[in-house]
Amino acid sequence: MTRSRAASLLSVVLMAMVWVTPAAAQEANFEGKTIRMVVGFSPGGGFDAYARAIARHYGKYLAGKPTVVVDNMPGAGSLIAANHTYNQAKPDGLTIGHFIGGVVTGQLLGNPAAQFDSLRFEWLGAPSKLDAVCAVTKATGVTDLRSWMSAKSPVKLGATGPGSETYDVPRVLQAALGLPMQIVSGYKGTADIRLAVDGGELGGLCWGWEVMKAQWAKALDGGDARVVIQAVAKAEADLPKVPLAIEQAKTDEGKQLIQVGIHDQATILRPFALPPATPKNLVRSMQRAFQETMKDPQFLAEMRQAKLGVEPVDAAEIERVVAGLTKLEASLANKLRDIIGIKK
Repeated sequence: MTRSRAASLLSVVLMAMVWVTPAAAQEANFEGKTIRMVVGFSPGGGFDAYARAIARHYGKYLAGKPTVVVDNMPGAGSLIAANHTYNQAKPDGLTIGHFIGGVVTGQLLGNPAAQFDSLRFEWLGAPSKLDAVCAVTKATGVTDLRSWMSAKSPVKLGATGPGSETYDVPRVLQAALGLPMQIVSGYKGTADIRLAVDGGELGGLCWGWEVMKAQWAKALDGGDARVVIQAVAKAEADLPKVPLAIEQAKTDEGKQLIQVGIHDQATILRPFALPPATPKNLVRSMQRAFQETMKDPQFLAEMRQAKLGVEPVDAAEIERVVAGLTKLEASLANKLRDIIGIKK
């Protein structure tokens, strides 16, 4: 073979690579495979409900239409699931972690139990933002924020653990507003907390309003439980007379704690993530499938029937929030670290 012909053949091969390789890299095929969603809380709660609904539709937007199953891995406010996703799951697109954004903040604040680097997760997106409110039972004698502030005994609030909204939100409110409360942590999920509240073991909890009003409707509608404060930037449409926490803060520091410790983290409440080093073609395919699932008519109909809100957050927005949390002023970071009990 002459040198000129060899060069010509090489040119043809290179041109084929230019046209074929990018196309092959654009779409990952999952035919015959099963994707496992590792959910950091027990069955029956909000995280489980969102994950199972997404799992029913997610696979049809991936090439090969894989089966998607949910595997609950509760513990430590979903920190166990986050650690597992980062350290044990293979970066092959077959494991998706679903844990609360608070564990991400905890890691960035130096939580030694967080065995991961939040900046290295491959984020898929989130189906909704945090709309945290705190509700207490009629048995506590608390009827509104004023009566809570003057309560003779602390109200017992149930929580899973640091990093969850059930723990971090009341801790921030306790520090910023001086609300008398006792946080009892260690529950595996909000379903377990609700059972403890209904049984009189606890006096209430702080939770996302969209999920609370759907899954605790009987107690709320019957007057056995009442929302007394909202930890949101703008009042919920169906809670127009319930006070906003940030408006109750008497100091600039209190307002800043609520802003950074609750409002700024609302975006990353329910993230779905892949392990680090997942090939980019898999990441792109799975991010696109997540976005399509959020628009799926059947999925949205299920969410309406379950009375669960859908306010999608894309991967880029989650990345922006996570990166921003690395730039907190040292004094504010130290204060938040003390509030949520992180010891470096």
